[in-house]
Amino acid sequence: MANASDPTDPLVLFMPSGKRGRFPVGTNLLEAARLLGVNIESVCGGRATCGRCQIEVQEGGFAKHGIVSSCDHISPKSGREARYESIRSLPVGRRLSCSATIQGDLVVAVPQDAVVNAQVVRKAASDRLIERNPAVRLCYVEVDKPDMHKPLGDLDRLKAMLTRDWGIHDPAVPLRLLPQLQKILRKKNWGVTVAIHHDDNGARPEILAIWPGLHNKAYGIACDIGSTTIALHLLSLLSGRVVASSGVSNPQIRLGEDLMSRVSYVMMNPGGCEAMALAVREAVNGLIGQVCTESGVDAGDILDAVFVANPIMHHLFLGIDPTELGQAPFALAVSGAIHASAAELGLQANEGAHVYLLPCIAGHVGADAAAATLAEGPHRQDRMMLLIDIGTNAEIVLGNGQRVITASSPTGPAFEGAEISSGQRAAPGAIERVRIDRETLEPRFRIIGSELWSDQPGFPEDAVRLGVTGTCGSAIVEVVAELYLCGIVSEDGAIDGALAARSPRIVANGRTFSYLLHDGCPQITVTQNDVRAVQLAKAALYAGIRLLMEKQGVAAVDMIRLAGAFGSFIDPKYAMVLGLIPDCDLSEVRAVGNAAGTGAMMALLNRDCRREIVQTVQRIEKIETALEPHFQQLFVDAMTLPHKVDSFPNLVKEVRLPPHNEANDGCADSMHRRPGRKKRPTPRWRR
Repeated sequence: MANASDPTDPLVLFMPSGKRGRFPVGTNLLEAARLLGVNIESVCGGRATCGRCQIEVQEGGFAKHGIVSSCDHISPKSGREARYESIRSLPVGRRLSCSATIQGDLVVAVPQDAVVNAQVVRKAASDRLIERNPAVRLCYVEVDKPDMHKPLGDLDRLKAMLTRDWGIHDPAVPLRLLPQLQKILRKKNWGVTVAIHHDDNGARPEILAIWPGLHNKAYGIACDIGSTTIALHLLSLLSGRVVASSGVSNPQIRLGEDLMSRVSYVMMNPGGCEAMALAVREAVNGLIGQVCTESGVDAGDILDAVFVANPIMHHLFLGIDPTELGQAPFALAVSGAIHASAAELGLQANEGAHVYLLPCIAGHVGADAAAATLAEGPHRQDRMMLLIDIGTNAEIVLGNGQRVITASSPTGPAFEGAEISSGQRAAPGAIERVRIDRETLEPRFRIIGSELWSDQPGFPEDAVRLGVTGTCGSAIVEVVAELYLCGIVSEDGAIDGALAARSPRIVANGRTFSYLLHDGCPQITVTQNDVRAVQLAKAALYAGIRLLMEKQGVAAVDMIRLAGAFGSFIDPKYAMVLGLIPDCDLSEVRAVGNAAGTGAMMALLNRDCRREIVQTVQRIEKIETALEPHFQQLFVDAMTLPHKVDSFPNLVKEVRLPPHNEANDGCADSMHRRPGRKKRPTPRWRR
């Protein structure tokens, strides 16, 4: 992560990639970006003449990283930069990274409109450029003045100009615009800008808004409504640039911690569905207000919106009772793409703004999984890709260009901190990384907000400032995997109490034992129940993956993509040690961040992507784990760390796994995977 070894050097984060590193004061910002692999273009060789290396400093406190970013932390404009600005001009707040140097902690945004190939989606080993082709565009026309010899109405003459100048034939006009039309046409001498929505799906083009004169502002929002968090991005439809982003905890949590409890709330409380819908829409409006305030954008210039969500959140956002999704056969009220208006949903945007919801794939595989599929493109691959979005309900997609199948698996909330004695959501002070010495069994860890490990100088001061408050999801995975690698936890998940004689970290806890991770206030331990909760969660996920692999007839996958907030921060190696994911070349295991949000942005900026995902969803085969009789055996096998049966040849190249305890085999057909072990006969589905 960091290129400089001195922890006192300024920390620089580049957004939206999230790449970060420490660099000495005076380091050129463009050079820092290149060292971190951040894609900032400079075709003039750093001479400040091309203007393609533009950046924006994000001001404010960033608690997760424990820094304050300020425009004062970047060098003043140089003579070359001032010369460029006088000749070509720079947007307010922009700097040329080739001429700017680091003077303090910085969070730097790379404007998408300043980078030719900024919007990309992974396809095999190359990047595919996503062209900007939004469903909404602005059309400026100069309408002929009224003529008594040609008695056409003002609207008809406007339509004639749209046909002549833009090739738009007979667009639909909402009734609400007609009373305003004549005043708007005459305000700027018959010159008007018209916002047209046309996504080429066979529907008639529609006029969304009309402004007098030239109006060159058009924005859209891409929003991922998760059961825990709502993330919203404001984008310019004219440049494709992400203008601002914001997120908030889903307020429905107060009515139900997980999805099924929210379904129960709707079932048991009259008006529960309306209360849920109102809560999430108010949260979305709050985010719209935040991003508009932050960016100075008028909400009236928001003309298009794309939403993605899991099926239950999808239905609740639309005001649809999700009761049928809470019981077999998990019937969706609607599975196809939804077209609506901002006014119908009560959203703070232009009154005529269009709203698009991506299609859902199945009863427990929603529009968020469809968006992640669009972003990562397993259907565009030659090799077999496994795409996983890990949450309380893991959504799994497996396939390539020939065939794509999907399933969901109920992992529960353990990876989000629930059901874990010291678990919590990711926040400053939460333990996020854990290592345990193989000999002494002593731990060291890192907390969110500090770059230091707990055994490094300066950490006690950070711990006082931030607190050591609990363990978040990434630490839960790592600590259980480390306990297993150290021999503290056996492959069947039991904490070995005999090791209490060797280390005071192993402490009795009733009839079982716990591991003392942090002997402070609060005291943080890993209990036997914690390990069991992790085993149950990982077994549910792995069993779902293995079921899809059986259906595909493959014994291994070529690449793994971990999506979602949790997937972004877990270490692939530890996920594999735990048996959360199947064996794979670790270089082919990659976190892809909020892939659902990325897919939503792609659908917002490119109407071709909307058609692509609609067609793809129709081809995806849905597997219902509850109906598969083999799923239970797959689940039982996956309870073992990392697995009772499956081999991990790629993993053992990187990690030395503890020796297998043959007493746990139970029968010859359950032989474990370890180097030198005799393998059981290959199952028929693998041949």
